[in-house]
Amino acid sequence: MNDKTIATHNGKFHADDVFSIAALKNIFPTFKLVRTRDLEVIGEADLVIDVGGEYDPDTGRFDHHQRGGAGERENGIPYSSFGLIWQKYGLEICQGNQEIADAVDAGLVSTIDAVDCGYVEGVAQGISLSQTISMFNPTWEEDSDLDACFDEAVAFASRILTRFIASATGGINAKDIVAKAIDNADDPRVIVLEQYTPWKTTVLNLAAEALFMVYPSQSGKWIIQAVPVELGSFEDRKSLPKPWAGLSEQAFKDETGLDDAMFCHNGLFIAGAASFESTMKMAAMALQA
Repeated sequence: MNDKTIATHNGKFHADDVFSIAALKNIFPTFKLVRTRDLEVIGEADLVIDVGGEYDPDTGRFDHHQRGGAGERENGIPYSSFGLIWQKYGLEICQGNQEIADAVDAGLVSTIDAVDCGYVEGVAQGISLSQTISMFNPTWEEDSDLDACFDEAVAFASRILTRFIASATGGINAKDIVAKAIDNADDPRVIVLEQYTPWKTTVLNLAAEALFMVYPSQSGKWIIQAVPVELGSFEDRKSLPKPWAGLSEQAFKDETGLDDAMFCHNGLFIAGAASFESTMKMAAMALQA
């Protein structure tokens, strides 16, 4: 079997070409990577990433720098080379699960594309994954091999991509469990999970009345957590009682009258007790507050 030859540009690298190569490692177990701008070498490669001035997935060309670019999503975010690779191979990388592939695109790929293409609307500010990848490039004071640095960045990106896929898979697999808990709730304002599973997206989509979640923690205690008004928000549909703020151990036990109450966060969004029964009593108190 002849290994594929994959070409991308040499010199300074960015998140889109790094993540493209990381993604292709899931498709091709082995391949020859050539980092070059030599058009003759590029023309002979099986796949060309982020260079060459052509987008044609049927012939393995995945550039977006040509005039007119290589298209954009319905939300206006243009495709970089990573997005183009994900369009062709994302479903296969995610074992044929379109929902997982779409979740990874929304959570990771589209953000890399947006930053690379200068489309900043809706992109979170602060240190980005794209900036982190760029930091693998040697500084002007370092005498480093750019290709070796690129390989380090690809290894890092491969791990990130794997964890994004795992996270998306876990969230999607949790959806049915959380939906069942919503259906089985004695009080639609308090949803009980028998084991912790990611719940926010499903609860926000399916349980308009839900105010609090109750679930066991990995350490064995039980947790009550307020439902936020939307994903990423620090505002809750209903906070825990104000007198509980920042209390723990004996002070919290005295305030609640529960001998196994353990803590309440100062932000009034999460509290815990040793037993399920006490945590449900805390939920009842919170509903009445």
